[in-house]
Amino acid sequence: MFGTDYPTPDGTCIRDYIHVKDLAVAHRLALTFLRQGGQSLIANCGYSRGYSVLEILDAVQRLNGMKLDIRPTGRRAGDPAAIVADSTLARTTLGWVPQFNNLDMIVSSALNWERSLNAAISGGIS
Repeated sequence: MFGTDYPTPDGTCIRDYIHVKDLAVAHRLALTFLRQGGQSLIANCGYSRGYSVLEILDAVQRLNGMKLDIRPTGRRAGDPAAIVADSTLARTTLGWVPQFNNLDMIVSSALNWERSLNAAISGGIS
């Protein structure tokens, strides 16, 4: 874990984590927008709410039922304390409405995906 002394509530970086399905829908909407003659644009996708690294790790531990081997270390050069997306443009221009704005849902989905990959590899499925 890089950095525990940021000016955030728990000292770790805050990021606006997004569920991959919400991101995929945003991309699909962007392609539709362009195909219908819309101008190229740069739009942020996120929930306008960040979670700290410790909040993510706590959720992973709780939902996975296992303690992680967390090793705090110094900050990475240039890492900002907090980055949270303003998705107004994606919402208004593309009509994007995220569906998975819930940390437990995001982490559970990621854990389930990793478990399915591990099962496929362990079972010899290619």
